[in-house]
Amino acid sequence: MTEGQANTWNLEVIVMPKAGVNDPQGDAVRSGLHSLGFDNTTHVRIGKRIRLEVRAANEDEALAQGHEMCDRLLANPVIEEYTIGIIEGEDKA
Repeated sequence: MTEGQANTWNLEVIVMPKAGVNDPQGDAVRSGLHSLGFDNTTHVRIGKRIRLEVRAANEDEALAQGHEMCDRLLANPVIEEYTIGIIEGEDKA
């Protein structure tokens, strides 16, 4: 690869509500599970998984792009936290 040439990187972002933030969707799912007889379910948190395909010169640049996307759009930093990583061995996001 020559300098400046970009590769395709597959990123996976997991966005979850921060600890202590009300999660009404999680509460509704827990209630539904209880009504179906799954009474041992004590806590449910609902988040989202996002897969991205980005062009970048290297892994660090790809992750930096992913972090900027999360900070600016994909996650609400007031009520959510996220993790991001490279997905190995996948052709498409």
